[in-house]
Amino acid sequence: MVIGCSGAGKSTITRELESALGLPSVHLDAHYWRPGWERPPDTEWETVLARLVAADRWIHDGNYVTTMPMRLPRADLVVFLDVGRWRCLWRVVTRAARREEMAPGTPHRVALRHLRYVWRFPKDSRPKVSAALTDHDGPVVRLRTPRQVRRFIAGLPGTTTARP
Repeated sequence: MVIGCSGAGKSTITRELESALGLPSVHLDAHYWRPGWERPPDTEWETVLARLVAADRWIHDGNYVTTMPMRLPRADLVVFLDVGRWRCLWRVVTRAARREEMAPGTPHRVALRHLRYVWRFPKDSRPKVSAALTDHDGPVVRLRTPRQVRRFIAGLPGTTTARP
């Protein structure tokens, strides 16, 4: 399970993990957001999430703090990308400039609300993530810098190209 703020690099490291470990990746944004950035009803999201979590093998890419009680017990490993806010903001803005879609029908754009979420993540969301991880029995890897991420990826089975 890969968690962290928007722009932390969750999708990038998830692709690396998928390639190295042969596990299917599940990008939660693709299952959550509807076209036009519409949110699903809570009951629908809980049903979808329960199905995703019930799979035998997966790498979940997505923070969704409120879903951690359902996901953490099934996670063999949690990778928390605890990246600085400026780096996250930069990545969010550059991703929008490349016009990447997060989910079908949801073109990435820079919205003030999203930038505010990224800016406030250390104060508002990181404590909630840390609290959820405190109760998790499995291993948690917290990566704060690109160098730590590269070293982690280089240590995965089947990887030979990552730089330290």
